[in-house]
Amino acid sequence: PMLVDPTNYGGSEEDVFEVIAPSIPGYGFSEMPHKKGFDQIAAAQVCLKLMERLGFEKYYIQGGDWGSLITRIMAILNPSVITGLHINMPSAENDGLEYWLRVAVGSVFPSLVGVKPEEYDRVYPFGSKFLDLLQETGYMHIQATKPDTVGFALTDSPVGLAAYILEKFSIWTNPANRDLADGGLEKYYTKDELLTSVMIYWLTGTVTSSMRFYKECFAGRAMETLSMTVTVPTGMATFPHELGHVPEAWCRSSHPNLIHYTLMPDGGHFAAFEKPALLAEDIRTFVKKVEGLNSPKH
Repeated sequence: PMLVDPTNYGGSEEDVFEVIAPSIPGYGFSEMPHKKGFDQIAAAQVCLKLMERLGFEKYYIQGGDWGSLITRIMAILNPSVITGLHINMPSAENDGLEYWLRVAVGSVFPSLVGVKPEEYDRVYPFGSKFLDLLQETGYMHIQATKPDTVGFALTDSPVGLAAYILEKFSIWTNPANRDLADGGLEKYYTKDELLTSVMIYWLTGTVTSSMRFYKECFAGRAMETLSMTVTVPTGMATFPHELGHVPEAWCRSSHPNLIHYTLMPDGGHFAAFEKPALLAEDIRTFVKKVEGLNSPKH
């Protein structure tokens, strides 16, 4: 609502957006795929086709979580229709020697590898950050290898489904919540908001198909796109409690047209849910920069 009705949230009529927010096939109200192989590349193709059928010739795209990968792939597949790309979960290829050399050198000489002073604590100490990531990605290993095993169990238990999903809302919003008896959930969200998210999966029976999306990702070629170059104007917003941080300089190697990068003061993985005002304002700022680039110079 902050993008489609900005005047009620301190903005002006010039800031109005028309927002198309599709569910990924297999998530919530979008029909689940009927055959194997539906990965993030396929999802990007579906979204491009959707926008074409809706009559949009050029448009901005924005995403976090899987959305950040899907929108990035959209910009790679058909940059001519993408006016600008904004993501709030930047990622980078991290399985090559160059990446690990950057990490090692940056721990001692951060400026040599482009890590700004204000970014240092988001990347280092790398060992403890990496252990935290391992602790929080057990779900990914299960879903990427045996999605149906846990999926069918959660489809049969509303309490189990709620526990599985709400644990993520707790710790991915702020890892400090791990030590709280109630998980700190109501510090950020209402029970109605949280249960709505759970019920979308429960009523549509899509938790298993949503988990299969992880298996398809790692079985296909979607992750290979992280090494591909995005040429469209790009903006990034990084939140301090996101699962990982990619410094601005490291993002530029695959995003040479990175014109906007924001280190957010607060917030975690569910940025649009937890910090909608911060995210909406960052999107507006990015779009104004792009429009400024595209406006005729006198």
